[in-house]
Amino acid sequence: MAISDWPLQERPREKLLKSGAQSLSDAELLAIFLRTGTAGHSALDLARKLLGIFGGVRGVIEAAADDFCAVPGMGTSKYAQLQAVELTQRHMLETLQRSDCLTSSALTRNYIRSRMRAYTREVFLCLFLDNQHRVIAQEELFQGTIDGSMVHPREVLRRSLHHNAAALIFAHNHPSGVAEPSQADISITRRLKNALGLIDIRTLDHLVVCDSEVVSLAERGLI
Repeated sequence: MAISDWPLQERPREKLLKSGAQSLSDAELLAIFLRTGTAGHSALDLARKLLGIFGGVRGVIEAAADDFCAVPGMGTSKYAQLQAVELTQRHMLETLQRSDCLTSSALTRNYIRSRMRAYTREVFLCLFLDNQHRVIAQEELFQGTIDGSMVHPREVLRRSLHHNAAALIFAHNHPSGVAEPSQADISITRRLKNALGLIDIRTLDHLVVCDSEVVSLAERGLI
């Protein structure tokens, strides 16, 4: 049976409009993205199938185009629709550009986690902030094994001056899946803080990201 033949209160789109996105299951939300099903299978049937094949929402969104399109009923059009979730990250970034990152710490963490959790190698990200702690710019400055030899304070200072930043938040990911800061993470943070302090730029935090957690060095008293 097509979704259009279901009772109104059971249709995913109508449920979302009435009760909000949080009231829907993963399959129902994905069905709204897919919009249509195939002969004999509703969009919800396809959504459940995709979640099963790829092991959940993250697996579906991060699936390679060839793997996604190989599923019967999928194709480049539906793949493109799904990749439009990038809008969510852009919405969060625009919100940060109007907000104080310190008072919007949950949003800051959610944005950074959403952006970095799927990376398969370590990436060091800088958020450059103005005097009101709003985001001016973001840059991924270093990639590879994030240690003392990889992160160069002079490059962080150069980009900070370029953006006329008043403060910075650092973030990097741990692909291992463990967000616990290492001694190297703490050492790098202190080196950067000392270097930036010489030109009156504040270091507000360093966030360590993994798939399921974000750890703040500032909250740990390590900055």
